[in-house]
Amino acid sequence: MNFKRLSRRRLLDGGVATGAALLMGGKVAAQGHDHHGMSGTLGLVARPKLPAMDQPLVEPEVRRSANGVLQTSLRCAYTYRDVGGTRLYVRSYEGGSPGPTLRMKPGETLKIRLTNDLPPNRDGAPADMSHPHQFNNTNFHFHGAHASPSGIADNVMRSMVPGEAYDIEIELPKDHTRGTYWYHPHHHGSADVQMASGMFGAIVVEGDFADVPEIANAKERLLVLTQVVHDARGMIEDFGTLFPETATRFLTVNGQRRPTITMRPGEVQRWRLLHTGYQDNLLLELEKHELHAIAYDGIQLGAVETMGKHLILPGQRADMLIQAGAPGTYELRALPYDQGHPSPVGPLARVVVAGEPMTMKLPASLPKPPLETIKDSEITGRRKLVFSATVPESDAAGHWQEFGFFIDGKKFNPNRIDHRVKLGSVEEWTIENTHTHDDHVFHIHTNPFQVTHLNGKPLATPQWRDTAVVERQGGTLTFRTRFLDYTGIYMLHCHMMNHEEMGMMQTVEVYE
Repeated sequence: MNFKRLSRRRLLDGGVATGAALLMGGKVAAQGHDHHGMSGTLGLVARPKLPAMDQPLVEPEVRRSANGVLQTSLRCAYTYRDVGGTRLYVRSYEGGSPGPTLRMKPGETLKIRLTNDLPPNRDGAPADMSHPHQFNNTNFHFHGAHASPSGIADNVMRSMVPGEAYDIEIELPKDHTRGTYWYHPHHHGSADVQMASGMFGAIVVEGDFADVPEIANAKERLLVLTQVVHDARGMIEDFGTLFPETATRFLTVNGQRRPTITMRPGEVQRWRLLHTGYQDNLLLELEKHELHAIAYDGIQLGAVETMGKHLILPGQRADMLIQAGAPGTYELRALPYDQGHPSPVGPLARVVVAGEPMTMKLPASLPKPPLETIKDSEITGRRKLVFSATVPESDAAGHWQEFGFFIDGKKFNPNRIDHRVKLGSVEEWTIENTHTHDDHVFHIHTNPFQVTHLNGKPLATPQWRDTAVVERQGGTLTFRTRFLDYTGIYMLHCHMMNHEEMGMMQTVEVYE
């Protein structure tokens, strides 16, 4: 969705997939920008000409590769956006949210000229780097990519400051998994505010299920799920705005509030679900319909998983087949879920089933998954990490500075290497969450991992992921991973981005 640019440059009940699906399952004030051109009408301005909800689903602009290269540009700037009848003035890619969808193939190269047209920062780097800061510095992360973390590739240690342009060049290997991925800022100190503003977009690595006609012939839809958050002016200029007690929050799909998706009776559609929200899990249900999973986090499953509900975490993707039932109007919704604090609840979209019936089938089987199971005999080392936090008596925004988020008792330090791993190693890691207040969402860059155990219990079928839940009060996540192809420094962190910003991140260095 493009908008005019105006700036300067519990657990789950019957029918839900169990264990495996749960993987998937000093104060920073407004930085004092002048925001020239903002009139007295800035803020929450109703837009009566169009209904706030129930408009047809609109998908983002698509940009495709050609001759082995996807060459494009992205501009970061403030923009006005009308969302659900509310006018916002927030940071964006290309003047809208989501940003353009990028489609490429394994073995191709993504080349981006990223221009940071956000205003200059009014603050400097703090003594404590786990204190949110410099909200207008940015960078670029290809979430889920198996690619180099160094140089001008998927390097989240880069700092892209206002008023400058930068080249990004990410080459995918020829055997890269095909599926649904995404991009977003990852500059420590500002990523949470920028992502909550709507700076994200989908990346599709094409070619999965090309030989499965029931999938290849299905209409494909991209559904980018997120939480819209803003203060009384329709802005995000203070880290405290991201706390629910002091801001307005609601759910959107592709930047729309409760859009309408149309289907014909019996039709099968493929929905690429992408959760870009900055904090909360979503327990999804499509009224009177089943969800048929074919891939998680861009990695194909070996068999269709059918469920009534699906828990999707910030950062995760889930590719679902939906077969429309009888004519009628149905609700895609987020149900109550306890992740230590209440998750967002409410309608995400309307699904209108009407018209001539279609005769379509779901696939009886899927091809062999692209990644081989990691055997006991491959393991060369084991590690344990502990996620923990200190929590103030109140969760209100005025108390957020009292939170502390840690891995192995330490806050993030970009000048410290937390883990050194030899290239080619195959390791088993266990992540424990001793935090009594919140579940956490574990994500590691560069290499996917195969989850084997949740809370000490083995999964019936180990599952490949790049993002997974670690439940509170002693919950554990055990996985195996291969450190292949790329040396360099990259990150592991909680993908509840406010936790990451306040310290819950570490570095991994892979060496030869």
